[in-house]
Amino acid sequence: MNTSNARDLSDITPTPVRRPGHHGSPDARTGWPHDRFKPNKSNVLLDIRNLEVRFHTPEGIVHAVNDISYRVHEGEVLAVVGESGCGKSVSMMAVLGLIPRPPGEIAGGQALFMGRDLLKLSEDEMQAVRGGEVAMIFQDPMTALNPVISVQRQMTESLRRHYNMTSEQAKTRAIQLLELVGIPDAARRLGDYPHQFSGGMRQRVMIAMMLACNPDLLIADEPTTALDVTIQAQIVELVTRMREQLGMALIWITHDLGVVAGLAERVIVMYAGMIVEEADVDSLFEHPRHPYTLALLGALPRVDRRRDDRLKSIPGAPPSLLVEPRGCPFAPRCEYVIDHCLTERPPLMSVSPTQRSACWVLAGDVAGNLPPE
Repeated sequence: MNTSNARDLSDITPTPVRRPGHHGSPDARTGWPHDRFKPNKSNVLLDIRNLEVRFHTPEGIVHAVNDISYRVHEGEVLAVVGESGCGKSVSMMAVLGLIPRPPGEIAGGQALFMGRDLLKLSEDEMQAVRGGEVAMIFQDPMTALNPVISVQRQMTESLRRHYNMTSEQAKTRAIQLLELVGIPDAARRLGDYPHQFSGGMRQRVMIAMMLACNPDLLIADEPTTALDVTIQAQIVELVTRMREQLGMALIWITHDLGVVAGLAERVIVMYAGMIVEEADVDSLFEHPRHPYTLALLGALPRVDRRRDDRLKSIPGAPPSLLVEPRGCPFAPRCEYVIDHCLTERPPLMSVSPTQRSACWVLAGDVAGNLPPE
């Protein structure tokens, strides 16, 4: 990627603000606490516990997210993988209080961020969290950005709210951020509107907006889906570089396992609103322990395959989320299915210190939880 227009973070000197979890006195040069760039990966940043999300529709209740639990540690890169409609984005939107209610409903669970349950915060309290401590890059910047408001106004809004900056201070900071993400002639482009940017540049603007307040956790919701392959690689490299420099944790939501292999440290695989496998990235690719993960990997094109080898497809279709799942949701499409899969939902079972799987067949033998004959 051409980074000739990018600036180092040391050039950015916002008004220092102390937030929960930010320890140490602010650095005189950068304005951030001294240990801000040294995350402790043993510390849990976000702890999702038994999250359930429902949508009430004329057709019935959609069981969008079904009892999922996982943790994100400081500075960690976690990928959430699954096909469209599996609950990846909805779970994150619920954590940030962004699902419309009604028809949406958080039916249960907790989302502990630095010890605070985000699901119990008021809207005013959540506005202080969103953008400041947790930021989200949305899938389509053209719909996420307001088309009738200039980029300058959209970028400076959070800076003025979270840092009490003056208009001039916020404008200066916004220009620095645009330069940081590689937008040429940033001072002039700041006054433009979203439609005046290309797709890749709009996504860079979104990234700059989300990095404005130096969040502890950045959620990237399929940020490269609508972009061509070359621009996708540039955006992935940009987010990776920003994360390393800022020391933030990253949740990368995607259906592209190829991106996951070179980006993530740990992976969660979701299907029908449930987590079916969780593992470190090496274990997931070398020893997948759920049939759905195996099927996803089998559908990936590989350069070491013979030209006449056909890509594998997953037969059938995902289950209707209008029906609350009884057994394993992947059972109707699974080549390893046994009778027990149809009657009881398998829990996430540990198959190694770094891997868990919800499969009676591929994980049950290792975990000692084999179903009855």
